[in-house]
Amino acid sequence: MEPERIDYFRKLLSEQLNSLINEAQEGVSELTEETTNLPDTIDFASHESDRHFTLRMRDRERKLMMKIRSALSRIDDGSYGECVVCGEDIGEPRMMARPVTTHCIDCKTEAETRERIRGY
Repeated sequence: MEPERIDYFRKLLSEQLNSLINEAQEGVSELTEETTNLPDTIDFASHESDRHFTLRMRDRERKLMMKIRSALSRIDDGSYGECVVCGEDIGEPRMMARPVTTHCIDCKTEAETRERIRGY
């Protein structure tokens, strides 16, 4: 991949990571709110359901942050844009669609097919 494209992806991934970190810092207050003043069990259950949903979203964001950090690490070591399975170039259209990807479209399709066969 050309150096200016690498710089583009580094900037894109860094911006995404910073955005996720800022959102996570803002979201901490939501999770630490007091729930003792809820008038009845229905309100409490609704609050707990919302809290559970927020926790699931934060976990997904945490996983995405790990993938972004891994992609930035691959940029640093020069392996960004190469498929981890076959070593071929992933291709810029796929990298634009999913900058954290580690598989070319052929290897990802094959992996998904195997997952479907196994029933996961």
